[in-house]
Amino acid sequence: MTVYPLVLANIILLVTGQVLWKIGLQHAGGIKPDNIPALVLSPYIISGIVLYIAATFIWFVVLSKAALSAVYPLQSLAYVLGAVLGLVIFKENVPVIRWIGIFVVICGVYLIALK
Repeated sequence: MTVYPLVLANIILLVTGQVLWKIGLQHAGGIKPDNIPALVLSPYIISGIVLYIAATFIWFVVLSKAALSAVYPLQSLAYVLGAVLGLVIFKENVPVIRWIGIFVVICGVYLIALK
């Protein structure tokens, strides 16, 4: 069984968790001493934590089946997905130089994934 689908699931869960955290932080107005309880009880923050826990268990399975040096670099695809979701969901500006870096990451992942 190839671990690539599991790595992809792990990446999707991690990035989705980050997106949920950002949404939760935006809803709370950032981190301030007076809104810490609201952050801790935020459904967005809690959901992000749950996704991170699920991603960690998936990662345990991946590590039990594959070499760390082969699968860990594949995690850099999370940067790619994070940038795309930042653009799509949060309307963030992604300059050309960042897109070039993202392309380099994708090329690196391709090379690592080659047998």
